[in-house]
Amino acid sequence: MKWNIDSDRPIYKQLIEQIEYRIVSGLYKPGDKLSSVRELAMDAGVNPNTMQKALAELERSGLVFTVRTSGRYITKEIKVIEEVKKTIAFDEIERFFEKMQSLGYTKREIISLIETDKERGQENDKHPNSN
Repeated sequence: MKWNIDSDRPIYKQLIEQIEYRIVSGLYKPGDKLSSVRELAMDAGVNPNTMQKALAELERSGLVFTVRTSGRYITKEIKVIEEVKKTIAFDEIERFFEKMQSLGYTKREIISLIETDKERGQENDKHPNSN
């Protein structure tokens, strides 16, 4: 997965988000050993100090832990990963609703659109050649 860093927001926060996404999506599995700070920084094209700051924050959140002289690992606590996943999902839903409301839709209309789209998707699943 490619790192996607833009200049709109602090880089370390973007690194945190992208590492969180890699964890909750299963790209980084519970118990996986992370590459070194230097390797991760080089891969992302950022300063090692910035990557260190992001990893330190991920340690504080419990997603990552350090084993002295061995390196950093992804937590094995599935509950922690699921909580982060849920938080990311709620944030995405909130952004979606804000965007749809800026288009003039009410919450009820947005839900109706989602239900209509879901029904259309189920119809397309029944007819595989409909695309």
